[in-house]
Amino acid sequence: MAKSFSDDIVLNNGVSMPVHGFGAYKIIDENELRNSLETAVDAGYRLFDTATFYRNEASIGQFFQSAGLKRDEFFVTTKVWNTDQGYDKTQKAFENSLKKLQLDQIDLYLVHWPKQETFFETWKALEKLYDEGLIRAIGVSNFEAHHLDRLSTKANVLPAVDQIETHPYFPNHVLHDYLEKLHIAHQAWSPLGRGSVLEENELKKIGQRYNKTAAQVVLRWHIQNQVAIIPKSENPKRIRENADIYDFELTREEMIIINNLNRGERVSHSPDVIYVRTEPEY
Repeated sequence: MAKSFSDDIVLNNGVSMPVHGFGAYKIIDENELRNSLETAVDAGYRLFDTATFYRNEASIGQFFQSAGLKRDEFFVTTKVWNTDQGYDKTQKAFENSLKKLQLDQIDLYLVHWPKQETFFETWKALEKLYDEGLIRAIGVSNFEAHHLDRLSTKANVLPAVDQIETHPYFPNHVLHDYLEKLHIAHQAWSPLGRGSVLEENELKKIGQRYNKTAAQVVLRWHIQNQVAIIPKSENPKRIRENADIYDFELTREEMIIINNLNRGERVSHSPDVIYVRTEPEY
């Protein structure tokens, strides 16, 4: 396997997690997924992020069985979906994910969205699986500060990671600072705003100074903000480009310029909307 291009971060339970991973959001076609994973592994990625909702856990499991990698050479994240939440249902969903991924242990297992009705029961199931050694680290996705506050009233294990929407149009600075205080790692999903930010002239200008694309500039901005990233692409050239962000450093002034692109605009739902719903949404 190619040498990893990024450093690890040590989570609050002592587990090391790569800062820079590959997102497999809804890459369903098996050939496209395999080609993407092969390119990602060759480029040095070793964290791979999936979820029940993405419908590709089985294909990812098959890939790693045939890729010839040692188990400690890759880090796998998956998530329990909204309709699978609850104490018993979460454990069953986890068993299904473990079977599909063909693993004995998941590196990081997340609650995909906060769900009001089963809020504590779902987390208790994760704690049980963690205590049994079936998960190396447990965390959450799309949790706001008030969700974390509520969770802390009954949790025995603090989330190690909060995977949240983060990009220049929605940098989530306030929540980032809150997570830092709690020693919860901030991991960005949709770090490029699903491509919405890439036509910004300021990003292109900065990129020209370093012979980098706007996407590479944004990903570098995340890294310098101490935010872990899981960019997703099915394009081999972009997968490699997304990895090639460790040979330059943005100046303080450039970081401020990108911070000032903040519009408070999400590309997905507010977690608080999902929190009070029962039907699955994304």
